[in-house]
Amino acid sequence: MEQRGHKQRQERGSVVGFVLVVLWWSAASAQLRYSISEEVKGGTAVGNIAKDLGIDKSILKERKYRIVRSDTDPLFDVNQNDGVLYVTRKIDREDVCAQSSRCVINIKTVLENPLEVHYVEVEIMDINDHSPVFSDEDVILEIYESALPGARFQLKPAQDPDSGPFSVQHYKLSQNDHFRLEIKDKRNDIKIPILVVQKPLDRETALSHTLILTALDEGKPPKFGNMKILIHVLDINDNAPVFSQKEYTVTLNENVPQGTTVIKVNATDLDQGSNGEVVYSFSNSVSPNILNQFDINSLTGDITVKGVINYEDKDEYEIEIQASDKGFAPLTTEKSVIIKIIDMNDNSPEIEVTSFSSSIPEDSRPGTTVALISVNDLDSGHNGKVICSLKEDVPFSLSPALKDKTFSLVTKSPLDREKKSHYNLIITAKDAGEPPLSSVKIISVVVSDVNDNSPEFLLSPYTFYVTEGNNAGSLMFSVTASDRDESENAHISYRIVRKGSENNELTSFLNINSETGDIVALKSFDFETLKTFQFQVVASDSGTPSLSSNVTVNVFILDQNDNAPVILYPVSSNGSAEGVEEIPRNVNAGHLVTKVRAYDADIGYNGWLLFSLQEVTDHSLFGLDRYTGQIRTLRSFTETDEAEHKLVILVKDNGNVSLSATATVIVKLVEPKEAFAASDVKSAAKDDEDTNVTFYLMITLGSVSVLFIISIIVLIAMQCSKSPDYTSKYLQETNYDGTLCHSIQYRSGDKRYMLVGPRMSIGSTIVPGSHANTLVLPDRRRTSEEVGHTPNLFQLSQLSFTNTSCKLIPANFHCSYLFGIRYSQTCCNNFVLFDFKSCQSGLLVWHMHRFYNCKYLMGG
Repeated sequence: MEQRGHKQRQERGSVVGFVLVVLWWSAASAQLRYSISEEVKGGTAVGNIAKDLGIDKSILKERKYRIVRSDTDPLFDVNQNDGVLYVTRKIDREDVCAQSSRCVINIKTVLENPLEVHYVEVEIMDINDHSPVFSDEDVILEIYESALPGARFQLKPAQDPDSGPFSVQHYKLSQNDHFRLEIKDKRNDIKIPILVVQKPLDRETALSHTLILTALDEGKPPKFGNMKILIHVLDINDNAPVFSQKEYTVTLNENVPQGTTVIKVNATDLDQGSNGEVVYSFSNSVSPNILNQFDINSLTGDITVKGVINYEDKDEYEIEIQASDKGFAPLTTEKSVIIKIIDMNDNSPEIEVTSFSSSIPEDSRPGTTVALISVNDLDSGHNGKVICSLKEDVPFSLSPALKDKTFSLVTKSPLDREKKSHYNLIITAKDAGEPPLSSVKIISVVVSDVNDNSPEFLLSPYTFYVTEGNNAGSLMFSVTASDRDESENAHISYRIVRKGSENNELTSFLNINSETGDIVALKSFDFETLKTFQFQVVASDSGTPSLSSNVTVNVFILDQNDNAPVILYPVSSNGSAEGVEEIPRNVNAGHLVTKVRAYDADIGYNGWLLFSLQEVTDHSLFGLDRYTGQIRTLRSFTETDEAEHKLVILVKDNGNVSLSATATVIVKLVEPKEAFAASDVKSAAKDDEDTNVTFYLMITLGSVSVLFIISIIVLIAMQCSKSPDYTSKYLQETNYDGTLCHSIQYRSGDKRYMLVGPRMSIGSTIVPGSHANTLVLPDRRRTSEEVGHTPNLFQLSQLSFTNTSCKLIPANFHCSYLFGIRYSQTCCNNFVLFDFKSCQSGLLVWHMHRFYNCKYLMGG
């Protein structure tokens, strides 16, 4: 009853829990130490870690507070809501720590973001839940009657799984006159009962003796176990074997093969015969584990290896052996053999990765922790010292932590996802044994993207050519940008800069697809109104914050034949192209009757005009110059010729689809006297008319000149801003107006060339070094002295043409008109090169027209 009451009190104490909290801080890290009794129920609280560490319990779940487990059946867990450490299941100290004097469970807890590691020690306190038990309930001893007082007989000790004071602490022998009990203390708090003869035995008085041996612990109340000893008294063998050494100590390498001899013991007996023959055996106190590991030859005393010797399991063995004679009542002598195991480097280091961040932003600062790495080697000494290292040249390093054999994997240099987005880090752990053993662990780290790259346009600037008369709302061209980032950081949107733009009014008619960069015009362009414009496009990514870049877009409008020729003369008072010319009847052949003047707003072939007689009363009287529009008499008039002739002149341009206009000239033949009188009357009116026409022509020429000067200034500025080693071989010449042809400039060495011709693309220009239609021009960056020099109108030595029949005919007109060049008709399809630098107006003009001269074109 008393024992049952004690057990009930024990169980009630287990429910309440005997918890002692000792808070211990060291320089390395915060560490807690708790104590708890074994056998407590699962869910029993051990201690409040968060409270003892001063951590706000509200952040425990957010920071993923947990226990780093290394086994599959954990004994403890932590509540993330309040930080309480509790027991997960019933703990049996004897299963966890066997009979160790101190049972301590080490727990590693981790807080993330930022990373914190705290170590907790929980000591499992033993309770007296086991009674001492003898392996044999009945033991029979045979003792000769010649046994002298003091003769000793070692008995098997009782076993108690409890430790410390709850293990076997005392033995008690039942009351008798012939025997007493002695206790032999061994290592690990093991007590061996020895039966000692206290009074000589008399077989004739008593053939046997029955004793009760009781083993007790120091529990309150103590628990106990009994063993019955039956002693048979035998006759005579009065000398026990004696060992040759007082003690036996030997060293043994772990992992030696089975059958290896550890040591040879030797004992002698002074008796004769069978009483003097010695046999060897392990004593009764030897544990079953030792019996599995070692064996002894009963005749020779050789102790050999029977099982696997592992230093990590046990580093020292103490074996009790005994030597017995073969007498009728054998005498036995015990001796301890101490075997010290030498550690061999037979365990490779173990690498454990905890708190691993598989993804790390590329803008992480050097020193950012990626993972915690723990290494362990079961060997001891130098064999257990481990060095960790990283293979390859990577922007990561291993930093030793405050706790032994723990390392932090940190960044050592800036990361760039665009250069490398994934790392396979090879961690090698090597011990210091001979030969060293090592193990490898591979960690995959992904570098996540941040928005650190601005969009980049494929070209800068963009140059596009748009034909006038484009359809409003149709696609004109596209700009494209790319971003080296990924995902949203690389998603690009486009927009046109409108505020603060000089072409703000024009850009309002442009629209851009924000996703594709396609640009459409909301109106149609007219070359005669607008020849070129410029705007900017901004590309922005979708990162946070967003990054952007801009590019300049230059747009050149290409001319189309969309303007019909305009008749400048003759023009009647009502605006129609009609005129009346009176000439004397006595004029000779070749007399200039009049000249039809016309203008076309297009350029190149689209603006080159041809004149033809569409209707005439008499083909033999009048002839029309196809290129100048001059009407001349072909022969002298006769009396039979009519006095009035009607001429219908067709003026047509040279576009792909030609446009035309007609003018009507009425030629009246008068007598010479009437002609002079009419001439005086008409001269005043014609002078007034010519004055008006000349005024309009001057306004037109002035406007073209101003535009041309601006274009030349811009071209010179752009040319001067470039380096001498200009990489582009060709330069497009935009300085043309009215009926000017297209021109191409290119550079070769220190010389500049210009090529002028009708409807010529850059891809079809004549390459440098050829001798076809090429005029060598001096470099624009010449000295002021060179600028002041006025060259001849044409440097014939600098001209070369493929068509040898072409003849150069300068027109010596006054500088108020543009100088011109005529070619024979065989050169009509060749490129013509002009240099009008000697003109007093200072204009740098390249002009071309097929079979025209400057005087006529400018209204001279």
